[in-house]
Amino acid sequence: MLTSRTFLKRTRAGSVLKVVREHYLRDDIPCGAAACPLCPPRPDGGPSALEERPSGAASSLCPGPHYLLPDTNLLLHQIDILEDPVIKNVIVLQTVLQEVRNRSAPVYKRIRDVIGNPEKHFYSFTNEHHRETYIEQEQGESSNDRNDRAIRVAVKWYNEHLKKMQNEEIQVIFLTNDRNNKEKALEEGITAYTCEEYIKSLIANPELVDRLACVSDEGKEIESGKIIFPEHLPLSKLQQGIKSGIYLQGTYRASRDNYLEATVWVHGDAEENKEIIIQGLKHLNRAVHEDIVAVELLAKDEWVAPSSVVLQDDGQNEDDIETEEEKENILKTSDNKSMLRPTGKVVGIIKRNWRPFCGMLSKSQIKEARRHLFTPADRRIPRIRIETRQADTLEGQRIIVAIDGWPRNSRYPNGHFVKNLGSAGDKETETEVLLLEHDVPHQPFSQAVLSFLPKMPWSITEKDMKYREDLRHLCVCSVDPPGCTDIDDALHYREMENGNLEVGVHIADVSHFIRPGNALDEESAKRGTTVYLCEKRIDMVPELLSSNLCSLRSNVDRLAFSCIWEMNHNAEILKTRFMKSIINSKASLTYAEAQMRIDSASMNDDITVSLRGLNKLAKILKKKRIDNGALTLSSPEVRFHMDSETHDPIDLQTKELKETNSMVEEFMLLANVSVAQKIYDEFPEFALLRKHPAPPPSNYDILVKAAKSKNLEIKTDSAKALAESLDKAESPASPYLNTLLRILTTRCMMQAVYFCSGMDNDFHHYGLASPIYTHFTSPIRRAYLWSIKGM
Repeated sequence: MLTSRTFLKRTRAGSVLKVVREHYLRDDIPCGAAACPLCPPRPDGGPSALEERPSGAASSLCPGPHYLLPDTNLLLHQIDILEDPVIKNVIVLQTVLQEVRNRSAPVYKRIRDVIGNPEKHFYSFTNEHHRETYIEQEQGESSNDRNDRAIRVAVKWYNEHLKKMQNEEIQVIFLTNDRNNKEKALEEGITAYTCEEYIKSLIANPELVDRLACVSDEGKEIESGKIIFPEHLPLSKLQQGIKSGIYLQGTYRASRDNYLEATVWVHGDAEENKEIIIQGLKHLNRAVHEDIVAVELLAKDEWVAPSSVVLQDDGQNEDDIETEEEKENILKTSDNKSMLRPTGKVVGIIKRNWRPFCGMLSKSQIKEARRHLFTPADRRIPRIRIETRQADTLEGQRIIVAIDGWPRNSRYPNGHFVKNLGSAGDKETETEVLLLEHDVPHQPFSQAVLSFLPKMPWSITEKDMKYREDLRHLCVCSVDPPGCTDIDDALHYREMENGNLEVGVHIADVSHFIRPGNALDEESAKRGTTVYLCEKRIDMVPELLSSNLCSLRSNVDRLAFSCIWEMNHNAEILKTRFMKSIINSKASLTYAEAQMRIDSASMNDDITVSLRGLNKLAKILKKKRIDNGALTLSSPEVRFHMDSETHDPIDLQTKELKETNSMVEEFMLLANVSVAQKIYDEFPEFALLRKHPAPPPSNYDILVKAAKSKNLEIKTDSAKALAESLDKAESPASPYLNTLLRILTTRCMMQAVYFCSGMDNDFHHYGLASPIYTHFTSPIRRAYLWSIKGM
């Protein structure tokens, strides 16, 4: 069956275009119930999602077997409840999924993950393409009302459809927090409950009540509450004001050290008023760190200086606004009057950037109280008021809390308990907090991801050999930190018959094992990088690849991408070749072992001779880079010494850099430059490159000021001038001053960015003083590289 809509649309050129949209309806879409004899099997041949006899928590409201069907707002606000293992057998309509996708990408991803979990028995029903559940929008009916009606129609169809099953009758329960929608559903004979009613009916799982989100509107304040904050302007007024220049849009960044102060980094290219200071509770106006806000500038006589006062919110007298005003007066009477900055106030929120927050519960002093304050681990986040019956259990625990809303009459936002992570101070718990707070994906790889790994035992086939150059005869070796198992680069060096030198960089061919678009590729792209902790690492790709098949270990055949240069003895490149290859590394060395070979007078084997040749060329390459203006900045790395039994860190040591560290670095940089030039030559519009913009002069103010305080001059006219002045910035009285200035210089730098060559004409990498650059190296721990190697 086919329905169609025809409408006219005016193009940018002014012409009128007739558009016909066809909508296909079918009657063979399965309902998802396992015991249904009326529906065809799933097209993919997989099992039905909904259980034949629905399991899960017993409800006092509906004791019989039942499926749940939530509406859009319930799914958006109660996703924490739906993710709980207790909640199973849920029907998610296409109408609901589409609305959620348009309104919240994070929630949409979470519900897709739940649908994909076979243990949860969630089923996505395409009601918009089913002949008996699709409805047209009526004249004068809003899109929201039409969607609510479509959901009710689907619930009625399900209940009528499931009555035809021969075994015990299964009921579909409609869950909605919309009062009007619920009333209409009850009028139509649909069994409907709010989320709170249903969850409170699960007598065996009282802990779920704590996870209910507070769904009251911000405008519907508690009647007895005193209004503390100004009202947020509606989005339409904010957009008009931003367009006319009355308001400025930017990212809100709270202070770690002063809870009554924040800055807003204004979006756009204008240098004037780029950073706006916000001071005072009412001016902060319920914005949370990383929200996108609209700001109104205050009159110049109301501008303030950044405060040097440290203020932490103790949360003891949460409704004592007079105390807050006294603290604000402290800010105004602080010094730095000569450093007045543009100052403003938040007038509205354009986009909330709330996420689940880790922290600890501050138990109320009132006996048997259910409302308590939660203190986030990140000091930039305000305390959150939650309601829980588990306060005694959660005291001293690290927990996760989500914000639900922030009414005008509440000193703190309202939220709900999500999860207990474990005891505060426990190593595993604190590691979990660290990863969650920095949004590092660290869950075990799913079976769907692992299913795309090669079957073991794995070996190189004749087909692999056919399209690769066999370089196993070369004296290839790798040089890495001690304990490294994810070896993704190796080097070789040899003298040629014509007197020139051949140098090769060989990079693990990860793209051979990870095909575009599959679950393994998507998971690796989501992780983006390997994260190293003091006692473990969070791999970007499964260990079978990172520490085995893609690791260029010694004495095993491995697949690689190779960049091979013919050079003269002055490290000048005469010829460059790129190829897919097969290598067999002759040694996996640490930096210290490689350095020992280079320095040893008694060792003259092929590997040692190669290392000496590579080291000699690397010194020449480094000198050329520095002469061109490349910066040598200081970013000290540390190594943890671990207890062999407990695996706890027991000592900390700064990593000692050797010549071999610089040797490997120089050839990795050279390979990245060579590959960047190659892909740009081959794909001038689509080459994926990386550039480092030159910082604006104002970025260097703090560096110049710091050097001047020690009677030193830092020139910032160019990268070369900066590098030369840093080399001269020495003080016999302060031997670490130069290192500190280089660390400070790092903080003045702009962020390096990836870009497509067809979108920008400026390819220059400021820090490396290179006209073109990309990332070809480190593919095991950097997801960007596969796109280059797939070209």
